[in-house]
Amino acid sequence: MNVTENGAALEAITVHNFSEKILEQVIHFHVMKLSGGFFIWVGSTPVLSNLAVSMSSKYDSMPLSSLVMGDPSNTAPNSLAQRLAKKTKKQVFVSYSLPVTDSNLSLLVENRIKKELELHPEHF
Repeated sequence: MNVTENGAALEAITVHNFSEKILEQVIHFHVMKLSGGFFIWVGSTPVLSNLAVSMSSKYDSMPLSSLVMGDPSNTAPNSLAQRLAKKTKKQVFVSYSLPVTDSNLSLLVENRIKKELELHPEHF
């Protein structure tokens, strides 16, 4: 859905939610499609403990990434944002509110997001 403001077409923000049981815990995903990018929150409880942003750069093959808020020792949100920005070529905001105790969990979560990207690209 597009909205017109002062003659310019603006894309409306859309929301897409999905959940998956991964390694015996239910993980929730909340995606907000924005104009030129998207925000994704991943977690098992409703907490926004960190926020990273990443976007492609014409000067580097790897997207730029920065932690906006949260513990800088937790690299999961930055890493995920960077990989999603590289895959989608969009600006990506990521909040990753899961414990970083199992690298398999991070990989499975990322694979689930990529699967959703393939199934529902209109939400990203």
